[in-house]
This record gives sequence, structure tokens and C-alpha cells, in this order.
Amino acid sequence: MSNDFARYKIRPACPEDRQKVISFLSATSFFRDGELKIAEQVFDDAVRQGQGSEYLSYVAEQDSSIVGWICFGPTPCTVGTYDIYWIAVDPSKQRSGLGSALIRFAEDKIKTSNGRMIVIETSASNLYLPTRSFYNKLGYLQMAAVDNFYAPGDGKLVYAKYV
Repeated sequence: MSNDFARYKIRPACPEDRQKVISFLSATSFFRDGELKIAEQVFDDAVRQGQGSEYLSYVAEQDSSIVGWICFGPTPCTVGTYDIYWIAVDPSKQRSGLGSALIRFAEDKIKTSNGRMIVIETSASNLYLPTRSFYNKLGYLQMAAVDNFYAPGDGKLVYAKYV
């Protein structure tokens, strides 16, 4: 395992984590209001259903503070494919290795669940250039693009990695 894991406690999300997660999702300024509502719904579904949920939701703690969130799960109608639906890091902790630690954590969980491929969707807008560079650095390759998907001039890019 990566040394990044040692700096953070990564554990299943619980209802008490919701406000902090939504707060730093909003603070990143990456997500529109509609996207934040979806994040709230996904977080709530994952926490309510626990390990039986289609969403596996984990938070990262440092010094008893919630500083990161990742949500992933098996892709419906596939064999061994997983989606990473959400990953976010408190802006005060970005560029600290936490995002990489969360991705590696998810990859390890997916591998132990007989996962074979991980898919991540993201925006093609310039705002997301650092996000796309981050995925590339972790070995994810762009596999598809859909122009004007999220909005006029804002396409969807699909990244994947075989594990």
C-alpha cells in the first residue's frame, strides 16, 4: 500500500459526515447546484443502504477532520467494471496526496472484489484540466469523448484503467 494511506484514516461514510462532504464539494467551485444535489442523493443512498448499496462511499479523516470523499461501485450490467462516481478533497488539502490515496484505496477495494476495469467520467472544460492530468498521472487513459454533453461547449470525457 501507498504511504499516502498512513497519513489518512479512510473509513465508510456515515450520516454525520454529510454536511462536511457537501461543504467541501461546494467549496471546490467545480460543481453546479444540480450536481451538488446529485452528490447529496448519492451520499444519502450509500449511507442509508450501507454495504448493500450500489454506491460504496468512504471518507478520509486527518486529525479527526473529514478532508476527502470517494464514492464508487460496480457498473450495472457489466462483469467486473466499476465506476468512480465522485472524488473530492477539501480545498485546504488539495495537492497533498489525498486524492491519490483515495483513488488507490478504491482501486484496492475494487481489485479485491474481482473488479477488472475502473471508469471515470469528467468534463472536457478547461476548469477540469488539472483533474484530467491527475487521472492521467494515476494511469487512467481517455477512452471516449462526447461533445457538448454537460452543456454547449462542455463535453464529457471517459477515462478507464484496467486493474
